[in-house]
Amino acid sequence: MAGIYIHIPFCKQACFYCDFHFSTNMVIKNEMVDAICKEIEIQKDYLKGEVVESVYFGGGTPSLLDPNQIQKILSTLNEFHTISNTSEITFEANPDDIKPEKLKILYDLGINRLSVGIQSFNEEILKWMNRAHNSAEAFQSLKWIKESDFSNYSLDLIYGIPIASHEIWAEDLRRLVAFEPPHISSYCLTIEPNTVFGRWQQKGKLDEASEDYAAEQFQYLTAYLKKHNYEHYEVSNFAKKGFRSQHNSSYWQQKAYLGLGPSAHSFNGINRQFNINNNAKYLRAIKLGQLPAEMDILNNEDRINEYIMTSLRTIEGCSLDYLSQEHDYDLMKNAKPQIQQWIGLKLCTLQNNYLKLTTKGRLLADKLASDLFVVN
Repeated sequence: MAGIYIHIPFCKQACFYCDFHFSTNMVIKNEMVDAICKEIEIQKDYLKGEVVESVYFGGGTPSLLDPNQIQKILSTLNEFHTISNTSEITFEANPDDIKPEKLKILYDLGINRLSVGIQSFNEEILKWMNRAHNSAEAFQSLKWIKESDFSNYSLDLIYGIPIASHEIWAEDLRRLVAFEPPHISSYCLTIEPNTVFGRWQQKGKLDEASEDYAAEQFQYLTAYLKKHNYEHYEVSNFAKKGFRSQHNSSYWQQKAYLGLGPSAHSFNGINRQFNINNNAKYLRAIKLGQLPAEMDILNNEDRINEYIMTSLRTIEGCSLDYLSQEHDYDLMKNAKPQIQQWIGLKLCTLQNNYLKLTTKGRLLADKLASDLFVVN
């Protein structure tokens, strides 16, 4: 089973923290949709005929698409791929784009899961981040979702915001959980160089929240959501029983996925593919029937490192048996002192030959994983 990701590279305005690829030029929306449909045809063999179990419209802001544009992409996908009858089809949306009639249209088109970027309910913080929606729109959008046919949806929150006190963070969580969403994703604010916040930081106008401050908010997040019966199944993701994200889980489980649109990535177990992150160059290449992408062929060491990186982020953890059987690699033999040190520091546990990070260890997931990497 495989997944398909579609990058819709348009936004109304730039959030000050975002370094994803997007444009505010809506004039080329139809041209971009046509190009994505053409890329579906060009890349029709990338997944080698695997049945598709998840489709994810990300961005950017997919909720800026018109119904006919969404329908065209879905129809083209069905023409060139076998989409499972039980597939999860996720659509990212901003609160200001959500209206009852829009929800009905999406549901009738076959979208069965929403991912909504709330980020915060605090008016001051939303303005500071330059979000396109306000607090009232955030609340209203969730009320409309609760009244719609959608039973599967995810809400996003950001923590580690330097101007947000612990009290504001606790209130954001309380308000979010009051809506009883089936799934919650929460990410720590990071300051990326090529963003407004990055430029503020370079000029000394913005200081990133300290690691300890962000860690305190993460620990509060995990404890609060556990209390409300959310499974912390991946570092940044929490779900009610039966509502894990199929699509995101495919990334962590090393399943194949095809990425469509400018800046999208693909993975089929053999190589990784990276589409160009330039709308004009992407459109020109697709018109010529060319794929504007670079490709990395993965060797065994690359696949070992990818598995360690992704599996350690999950509740299941990293299987030492899998590494041995699939990649002929003995992790304990090569990293025993490091792992024993982490166990002593209560950063991880070793149970039934699965290396699993504790809540404390999840704060350092990427760092701990990189320390276990095989050097090519």
